[in-house]
Amino acid sequence: MKISFRDRGDVTILDLKGKILIGDDLKDLRREIDRLVERNRRKVLLNFAQVPMIDSSGLGEVVRTYTTITREGGQIKIVNLTHKVKDLMVVTKLVTVFEIYDDEEEAIKSF
Repeated sequence: MKISFRDRGDVTILDLKGKILIGDDLKDLRREIDRLVERNRRKVLLNFAQVPMIDSSGLGEVVRTYTTITREGGQIKIVNLTHKVKDLMVVTKLVTVFEIYDDEEEAIKSF
């Protein structure tokens, strides 16, 4: 998985690309989220447009990301879930935890 960043005002968008699976990539996501918190960037939008697959470890890391940001008084939202990932989020009931959007502009405005 690769992670790139964009700022839109006070919202930081993390563009995720590739499979989110157990391994070093999850450590990279954790490290980047911790850096955002250190920089006081507490409005985070995860863009899943280029994530074809996520495993249980990846889901766990996304939940940890949610916990880290919200514990610090921030908000984290998700945009552009691929069909397969959306199905998994529904089955695991994570759609009840995260605010999920299909449109990036709508997601940014929701902060």
